[in-house]
Amino acid sequence: MTSASRIVHFSTLDTECSYLKERKTRMAYQYIENASMELNQALVERGWRRFGNYYSRPQCQGCVECLSLRIDVEKYHFSRSAKRTFKKAEGISYVIQAPTMSTQHLELYDKYHRFMEQKRGWHYYYLKPQSYHELYVSGSHNFGKEILYFQGQKLIGVDLIDFLDNGISSIYFYYDPDFAHLSLGRLSIYEQILLGKEYNLKWIYLGYYVKECQSLTYKATYTPYEILQGLPELNEEAIWR
Repeated sequence: MTSASRIVHFSTLDTECSYLKERKTRMAYQYIENASMELNQALVERGWRRFGNYYSRPQCQGCVECLSLRIDVEKYHFSRSAKRTFKKAEGISYVIQAPTMSTQHLELYDKYHRFMEQKRGWHYYYLKPQSYHELYVSGSHNFGKEILYFQGQKLIGVDLIDFLDNGISSIYFYYDPDFAHLSLGRLSIYEQILLGKEYNLKWIYLGYYVKECQSLTYKATYTPYEILQGLPELNEEAIWR
């Protein structure tokens, strides 16, 4: 049953778009306490993104550039490039567990975002421990997990995901820029695909693909994939093509 103990709907006013210059964005939100796994899946299948207890999706006036994309795990074949990425990562170890927060998490998160401010012009702001917990630890219930990437004893990557009945929802990944030569961003998606194949899951939900946004164009390289049609409500069928 798609259940929760409390749901609050609200939306933002128009603000500057983080993805496309000279565009405005408006986000619809649902604050959901104790979302069931079934409700979480139903929302992800309809283009909602979970951060903590908050679910959001764009409702921008006159713009439909944010497209929800999911990778077809069954039909995905690893390329030579993917195999080279695995080769480079042979010294990395992994831990999958419920999301946590530590000094290592917070320092790595801050280091990554300072790096992306310089590399891609991301707006940097310091994320307080309480805010990190609200975004990445709260609301995980029995379906939210983190995959920790270690080089020796050093934490070099954190991948936040949700397990669904039919797939994995990729929430957020951040890594140590000092290890960028290991292609950790690509590696994290490959590892999700491997998990999908291991557990016979059909899809990897990658969130939004925006063709003209440099930070999001990479998602279309993971073929074959499907795109969600429109913004269906919970009582409407989610059609992917």
